[in-house]
Amino acid sequence: MTNTILSVDNIQLAVLDQGKGDPLLLVHGFPLDHSMWRFQIDALSTRYRVIAPDLRGFGKSDVTQGTVTMSRFADDLANVLDALKVSSAITYCGLSMGGYIGWEFFRRHRQRVSRMIMCDTRTAKDTAQVARGRLLMAARVCAEGPGFVPEAMFPKLFSKDSFRHRADIIEKTRNVILASPAEGIAAAQRGMAQREDVTQMLTSVDVPVLLLVGVHDVISPPAEMQHMANALPLATLKSVDHSGHLPPLENPDAVNKAIFSFLNPLLDG
Repeated sequence: MTNTILSVDNIQLAVLDQGKGDPLLLVHGFPLDHSMWRFQIDALSTRYRVIAPDLRGFGKSDVTQGTVTMSRFADDLANVLDALKVSSAITYCGLSMGGYIGWEFFRRHRQRVSRMIMCDTRTAKDTAQVARGRLLMAARVCAEGPGFVPEAMFPKLFSKDSFRHRADIIEKTRNVILASPAEGIAAAQRGMAQREDVTQMLTSVDVPVLLLVGVHDVISPPAEMQHMANALPLATLKSVDHSGHLPPLENPDAVNKAIFSFLNPLLDG
């Protein structure tokens, strides 16, 4: 396992690079860091080269003030792959905001993508009300710090099963969020608030796509991801039991099995 700091485009980004084989890029959701994939990293790196960065503004990566757009995040990821000398096409795996970035990555860096795994994400842009809420959180977190963020977000992030039985992952997620720089949280919120609707591009996504969704997800609910699957030419939709918006943490065994089966259906994941 290699944890490294890469200098790309005048910014330093922290990246975990573990395993050998076909490259698999894991892109975390908001407002987390690469550790949200911890249950996937060890399992998947037995067969694949797993690359899990901290996006700018999160984890141990540098912070950019103002607004960080989904296209900026996408180009950061392309720069990370260049810095790691990854020349072959990757499997892109992103959750929530990592999914928003993924659609942008496909649009801007199509030649780098062989397959996609999109977890609990959306293609629609924010409603005016949701965008306004993002901007209000950005202003508040800059004024107060991130202390209020976990309680504001957790009811929508985790299933009731997780609240009953997975206090460990909830506490670890809380600690990750509390350690996140306020300006990083704010910049990503501003970027998400202005992202475009990409629903119309789905018909042009000409690579296999695995869609994963927690059965209790209220942010990107199963019905919405079913519509996404219907629009994609080469999509497989898998629901994950006992999960809300964060299946890789809430039900990692089911997520790992689904990913292994998608990446190599001849292997018993």
